[in-house]
Amino acid sequence: MKPVPHATSLRRAPVQRRSAERLTRILDACADLLDEVGYDALSTRAVAQRAGVPIGSVYRFFGNKKQMADALAQRNLERYAERVTERLGVARPGDWRAAMDAVLDEYLAMKRTAPGFSLVDFGNQIPVGSRSEPNHRVADRLTDLLSGHLGRSPDDDLRRVFLIAVETADTLVHLAFRMAPEGDPKVIDETRELLRAYLGRVLD
Repeated sequence: MKPVPHATSLRRAPVQRRSAERLTRILDACADLLDEVGYDALSTRAVAQRAGVPIGSVYRFFGNKKQMADALAQRNLERYAERVTERLGVARPGDWRAAMDAVLDEYLAMKRTAPGFSLVDFGNQIPVGSRSEPNHRVADRLTDLLSGHLGRSPDDDLRRVFLIAVETADTLVHLAFRMAPEGDPKVIDETRELLRAYLGRVLD
């Protein structure tokens, strides 16, 4: 089971600080507009207007809104990985339960607060690729992040375990947020218990 490579949707990577700041403004504007108007009504022109940049600046990085949304999903994954890594820094090494709580809690926090996340998250909500590919990407990133903390080798078996956990949590968290705007707490509690039971069998 080989890791899925990170998707690259930028036409051109920013090399100067000003260019990187412009790209950040474009993605921030894209996220805000996704919350306001949805993906179908999203347009590159509206994003350029909101970001305060010429339309050509948007097209310098992206050929269309699909590529822009995919880049936002990639940025979400990077920020998510940073948040999980920060939590792991204060957790006891080898404590997989604390690691699992960090993984689930930080995902829920982004789901509730990150602009555009409810539509894009890591790429599995709108047509930016198959639903399974982003979950593979998340599972691979978590395997790389958590294997050292858990003292485990990031082999095929561990990747499969985390892929099953990610697929399960993805389905149940989406159910929780369909049932309540902030995520039904009882469904989230059941999700946590289910993950602990499965991972305990494998990681204890």
